[in-house]
Amino acid sequence: MKKKKIIDILKKTGGVITDSHIVLTSGRHSPSYLNKDALYPFTKEASYVGKLFAEKFKTKKIDVVAAPALGGIVLSQWTAYHLSKIKKKNILGIYTEKTPEKDQVFTRGYDKLVKGKNVLVIEDLTSTGASVKKVVVSVKKAGGKVVGVGVMINRDPKNVNSKTLGFPFYPLEEFCVDSYEPEECPLCEKGVPVNTTVGHGKKFLKQKKS
Repeated sequence: MKKKKIIDILKKTGGVITDSHIVLTSGRHSPSYLNKDALYPFTKEASYVGKLFAEKFKTKKIDVVAAPALGGIVLSQWTAYHLSKIKKKNILGIYTEKTPEKDQVFTRGYDKLVKGKNVLVIEDLTSTGASVKKVVVSVKKAGGKVVGVGVMINRDPKNVNSKTLGFPFYPLEEFCVDSYEPEECPLCEKGVPVNTTVGHGKKFLKQKKS
């Protein structure tokens, strides 16, 4: 069976947006956007991505899969499910949550599930790698061992990689998009309307207005 590309899966589920004016999580602006949230309602496709993660890391010793909320919750569950089938052992799928200070921490007693365990950290998309870094810190703080970090799609392989992050980093796919600081954005200069349906467009316009 031919392996499906994640970009094609996202296109199929309406997760690839082009020729727009998107405000990314990092605050940078871009004409293109990968809307991973469009994937999650499609359980067959989300399960397939989890299976790709499981295949990628099947030779690693893994007890727990951890990911940052919100989108990472779905992928941690499916990845743990498929790893459990491959390894014929019960592998847990858990997640961290964002604090008001924008850290990623374990709540709900999940830190106890990490202590002394081998943990695979995964994420849906990376632009700067900030979220996975915070999850890695929380895993170590809880007494877990990070065996690897995987991401569905890395949007900036030049600046986000094992060397820059400081831990083994494995993207399933790479998809580079142009992005700009707001003050240098050619889309703003041309007066292209900001997309308020996806990304952080609403927040940007609100802050600009105030």
